[in-house]
Amino acid sequence: MTIERPYGSWSSPITTEMITAQGVRLGIVTIEGEDIYWSESRPMENGRHTVVKRSPTGDLNDLVPPPFNVRTRVHEYGGASYIVVNGVLYFTNFSDQRVYRVSDGAAPEPITPDGDVRLGGFVHDRARNRLICVSEDHTTGATEPVNSIAALDLDADQPPVSYALAGGHDFFSNPSLSPDGGRLAWLAWDHPNMPWDGTELWVGEIDASGAVAGPERIAGGRSESIFQPRWSPEGKLHYVSDRTGWWNLYRHQPDGDVNLRPDDAEYGLPQWTLGMSTYAFADQDTIVVASTREGKWSLGAIDTSTGSYSSIRMPSTTIHDVNAGPGYAIVHAASPVEETAIARIDLKTQSIEVLRRSSQSEVGRGFLSVPGAITFPTSNGEVAHGFFYPPQNQDFSAPAGELPPLIVESHGGPTGSTDTDLDLKRQYWTSRGFAVLDVNYRGSTGYGRAYREQLNDRWGIADVDDCVNGALHLSDEGLVNRDRLIIHGWSASGYTTLAALTFRDEFKAGASHFGISDLEAMAQETHKFESRYLDSLIGPYPEAIQIYKERSPIHYVDQLSCPLILFQGLEDKVVPPNQARMMFDAANEKGLPVALVMFEGEQHGFRQADNIRRSLDAELYFLSRVFGFEPADTIEPVPIANLV
Repeated sequence: MTIERPYGSWSSPITTEMITAQGVRLGIVTIEGEDIYWSESRPMENGRHTVVKRSPTGDLNDLVPPPFNVRTRVHEYGGASYIVVNGVLYFTNFSDQRVYRVSDGAAPEPITPDGDVRLGGFVHDRARNRLICVSEDHTTGATEPVNSIAALDLDADQPPVSYALAGGHDFFSNPSLSPDGGRLAWLAWDHPNMPWDGTELWVGEIDASGAVAGPERIAGGRSESIFQPRWSPEGKLHYVSDRTGWWNLYRHQPDGDVNLRPDDAEYGLPQWTLGMSTYAFADQDTIVVASTREGKWSLGAIDTSTGSYSSIRMPSTTIHDVNAGPGYAIVHAASPVEETAIARIDLKTQSIEVLRRSSQSEVGRGFLSVPGAITFPTSNGEVAHGFFYPPQNQDFSAPAGELPPLIVESHGGPTGSTDTDLDLKRQYWTSRGFAVLDVNYRGSTGYGRAYREQLNDRWGIADVDDCVNGALHLSDEGLVNRDRLIIHGWSASGYTTLAALTFRDEFKAGASHFGISDLEAMAQETHKFESRYLDSLIGPYPEAIQIYKERSPIHYVDQLSCPLILFQGLEDKVVPPNQARMMFDAANEKGLPVALVMFEGEQHGFRQADNIRRSLDAELYFLSRVFGFEPADTIEPVPIANLV
């Protein structure tokens, strides 16, 4: 027997304390011998990243003590911040960006000098006992930091960073050393490209002095995106390319590169961070590979001797960070009813062993909303995609005839995608009586290059249209309350949120988490990696300055006509905090109900448990005041200007 209460006022076991308690964000996995390592970010430790070692017996040990924080700032978004060499851990520490060494339980010791030189994406060159990595040097005095492929000599007491291996491009990633140590592959690209627009795959011989000789571009270009070069055990170079319009897996060979599995599916990802992986070699003849089609991921194995593909049965719908060893694979896996876990799959029996879960919290199935994939018509005669989560709580029902409020959310990036993995932050809403539409708007990955490029020149237009039309589609289907349409978002989707609230009038309230309100300020103030990103999404700056102004919500706040709450980290280098303040001031001056919540010590994305809890509860409180329902939760009030 359920209790009848209005949508939004249901009591839920999915509290903000549950979401952050014992929860971690799982990072890149490394295999060395029989030991398995991974990084994880811990909200209860203010978002600190550490490295965990799992022994063959299943024992778990933290290798990096507080206050050290394993996180590089290469490309600002980091990734691949550590490497293990013969049981010795090397990692980049966030606060000073120096590389440290940890061995035999000793305290971390720095092996690189002071100075803002950021390193990541490490590879061990065993023949020369050095680390090859991506370097981003902020000490040269140049207009922009200088990026390169660098080397660290591990035999020196404090090795200098060498820039002799590869340079001459704006960006680098994925150094990959052949098994015999004789050849080095890497990716490079230049402004205004982002890595999903076009990258180049380079290979060079390593000569007797350790330098790279005769570098040659073997694939890629300004309109072909190459992802994850990796050598097979016998020394054959593989990579992912979208030259067919889909990211497929290729093997490089002298008589012409071979597409190992021609497929209208994506075997690659937008390279926002270093170290991303969708495939790995279990042995000379077996490649374990993950791919996504229409928002659902699957795992399989390619037999390189026969060319055959076999599926690996898994209940997961999201699969990332693929690693492999003899007879097994290790992946990040999740489903609509299971949060992300590091899983080990026996390739022969296909049995699955969970090594580490991102959360120890358990939620009954009766409180979990399972999404359905939807495709709906949008502007210009095109279609967009998304996942619809209806309200779900086994203990409550709504009064007869009442339709639920709808929260429309969209992923960041904007080049990225949303998956169907269990996200307790999303279930926080559905278990309280909200419906959620998670939109893979035009420009999202996972649907081929043509779909990805539909956002070119149309950011702030196509994505907004898709969010609006998705909400209207669900309303027309009689699934949600048209008078309680809400939109919220983070970073790039925060911009979509602000643009939808400013330039359209379908939504009745919104929440922007570190969202962009001034595109011109973004173009002027952001970091090197994204400094030309808007060239393709909006137009080159400053030549297209008028378009930047026309699509910036801050200049049209007079068109904003509904309540808004903003959340912002004060140390955000990607979206400067002044943008949130400007939007708040403008809305306040207009007399709209508006709230601004600022968090000290937070950067781009909230990592501290208290702030994660506060942002969720504050948004619920704000919506309850706007729409006049009484939340079941006891929430610290948020000051809301102009709310009568």
